[in-house]
Amino acid sequence: MASGGYQFLKPTSVDTTPSPRSRYRLASSIVFLTVSAFLLFKSGRYLLSNHHPPTSLEAHNNAESIGQCIANIAPAASPPAPVNPWTSLTITEIVQIQDWLFAPEQGLNLTLAAVLSYLSSPFTVNLPPRFARVAIHHGAAQEPIVKNYLVGPLPIGPHTSVSPLTDIYHVDPIPYNARPFDARDWSSPEIYSNVAAPLAEAFEELFDGQAAGLSNDTLVAGGCGPFSFDGSFRRMWIGWRRNVPGPFLHPLNFYQYVDISGTDSSQWKPLKIVYNHQVFDTTESFLEALRNGSLERAPLPVQQDMDFSWSTRKRIGAQRDLDYLPGPRSVSFAGLRFRIDREQQYVSWMGWGLYLGFDRGHGSQPVGHSIPKRKDHLRTGNDPFQSSTAWLDRYFGMGHAVRDMLPGYDCPYEAVYLPATTFGLTGILSRDRAICVFEHDSERPLTRHLGYDKDEFGAVKGETLTSIYAAMTIFDYIFHLDGTIEVRVSASGYLQAGYWDADQKHYGARIWETSMGSLHDHVINYKVDLDVAGTANTLLKTTTGQEVVTQPWYNDDWGNEVIQQTIHRQYITNEDDALLKFPDNFQGGYSIVNQEEKNKWGTVRGYAIHPGYSPIHGTVVGSKRLLKNANWARYNLAISRRKETEPSSSSVWNFNLPGAPPVDFHKFFDGENITQEDLVAWINSWDASPREPQSEDAPNTRTNTATSSFFLTPLNYFDHDVSIDSTNAILLQTPSHPGDPFSFEDYGVQPVQCVPKAPAPFEYAPVHIFDHRGEEAGFENVEAMRSESELYHRIKFEL
Repeated sequence: MASGGYQFLKPTSVDTTPSPRSRYRLASSIVFLTVSAFLLFKSGRYLLSNHHPPTSLEAHNNAESIGQCIANIAPAASPPAPVNPWTSLTITEIVQIQDWLFAPEQGLNLTLAAVLSYLSSPFTVNLPPRFARVAIHHGAAQEPIVKNYLVGPLPIGPHTSVSPLTDIYHVDPIPYNARPFDARDWSSPEIYSNVAAPLAEAFEELFDGQAAGLSNDTLVAGGCGPFSFDGSFRRMWIGWRRNVPGPFLHPLNFYQYVDISGTDSSQWKPLKIVYNHQVFDTTESFLEALRNGSLERAPLPVQQDMDFSWSTRKRIGAQRDLDYLPGPRSVSFAGLRFRIDREQQYVSWMGWGLYLGFDRGHGSQPVGHSIPKRKDHLRTGNDPFQSSTAWLDRYFGMGHAVRDMLPGYDCPYEAVYLPATTFGLTGILSRDRAICVFEHDSERPLTRHLGYDKDEFGAVKGETLTSIYAAMTIFDYIFHLDGTIEVRVSASGYLQAGYWDADQKHYGARIWETSMGSLHDHVINYKVDLDVAGTANTLLKTTTGQEVVTQPWYNDDWGNEVIQQTIHRQYITNEDDALLKFPDNFQGGYSIVNQEEKNKWGTVRGYAIHPGYSPIHGTVVGSKRLLKNANWARYNLAISRRKETEPSSSSVWNFNLPGAPPVDFHKFFDGENITQEDLVAWINSWDASPREPQSEDAPNTRTNTATSSFFLTPLNYFDHDVSIDSTNAILLQTPSHPGDPFSFEDYGVQPVQCVPKAPAPFEYAPVHIFDHRGEEAGFENVEAMRSESELYHRIKFEL
């Protein structure tokens, strides 16, 4: 026995007697599924060849010795189109665009149809030109505004030009007060001198803390939004917290309403203070109450409760039995079975093919059309901070928030990682492990049956390919052998905790002496451009009911009536009727079909949209902070005609313009016919709705319960279950004599025995930062790195 409780691997005797079963390799057929436009399927028949894999598997099954497994390196893929139209801008391209925009001669103080045409005939149709979308803050203008532009074609050259981008927005220009996140909101000297510095006395007396702009400050702040309703102002509530690990769980009962409107930071000032449910219109009136004794003080935690380590992730408690042993890990003993073209970010597996795209706003998605996403969450509570929070995470950039994966934790050790580049506060950010791709054994067969007649007993292995990227939220895109795509989202991280007192009992749950988790919603909206057997598609609604029928053969012991289920199919023809919620008890559903394309049995071919875990929609309707800017959250799903002018259900500016959003989702639905048209599905997911916090959410929420998903699955798209083509299957035959073993056919695919390569030592590399010249730079210190990551969620004032 090795030290630490491990047993050394020893060669064992292996029976080399040939099995009596047949060992021929079937020449069978599979359907080639290409996600060139995420769900643009091209069906055709391809025979499995009889040649052996590049590395012979026989070597792994040598009875004399157990060899080393072949390296887990993904074979090279052959993308159907040589260029990925969705690949993100490179660092060089970003630098070139910046230089070109700042050139004096500019005078500045891609359609989807073209992409589909290129993908369908990549060697005869020209690649559509690439453009960059650029937002410029015209802060020095007489009336400061934000405007959007298209720059292209790329790369920068003589034909490159800039033009206003207005046709995808319902508001132009964007009010300056609705601008995206801006470090000046918390780093301007006036913020410290006007907001924090005057309260030094109160911080010391009430909280035994300080926020002096120093490295040893014991208090920090956090902001909540939206910061504006219509762009006429920019104001935010900030709540104060302990500056300890997991500060989000240590709120203090102290809040300030701060005006940060306009461009002149000397005019920025606090407008209101709320402490222990007492409201003060000025800092001076609050301090006067503090000094004259009229302030009703909230009690501090008793000394034994001042240990804040409960909010760290450091392990506590006795070690569980056998927990000193590492858990199981996934190993592809015969080598990886998916192919990757890293340059084009193209992945192929078992007939699937997908291009990956990544951008600041949405993060990673299998694309062709696009599956961008945007998230909102609305909180509740008996304090100005929690009750004023209605985050739209598109504002911060869900792609910008991506973090490197943790090998062995976020993804299996053998996963293949792909990089991503985004633009942030400090410059251009590049992460080496932004996306991971791996094959996964689902631990259950995809299909199986136990039978006795010839060829009816067997199973097909349940294998999937998964593409993941993670921020505080983990996004999974899972591809199944039967043509199903599963989209799943899970969350883990710190709550935005509220201050607990007896008045909060209707708004959440107590998780510590003075901390509570607030009741809240999470909703993520996916855009799914699902082209089923072409772009001419129709929305099919299916419902079930029941009927009472009489038949002459029912005149028996049971009477002549029977109650039975019925199915009703209806085509929805107008997009105004396509703002949808799933039926009660899920007795029915919705599908995208092509009425002009039928399978062998005369049924229209389609794809169904199936709810998975926690199918949800927003529960708070009418809130002024989400008045019009997140209308998509009101439904489980919606179907509209695809338009170039409607690329997304939201925008980065919607967060601060709930009264007049640049993208108003309801305006997409204007009475147009959706019969045999190019359609888009807008599908919501994430979290049980509403999200009721609990003490087990500390220190972090858990992905096993904070998860949601949906499925896109074939509905009469094929003539039969295409997973039957898989040779990772087994077919059993009943013996002639009971008691004899069953004979079986495994199609020549047998388990491989070899010694896996040891996982690489764990390391977590920092993000690569490049300056405006494209040269690698770095953060000044850890606090700067943290500020880039946490933005308004943790504001550390500096002198």
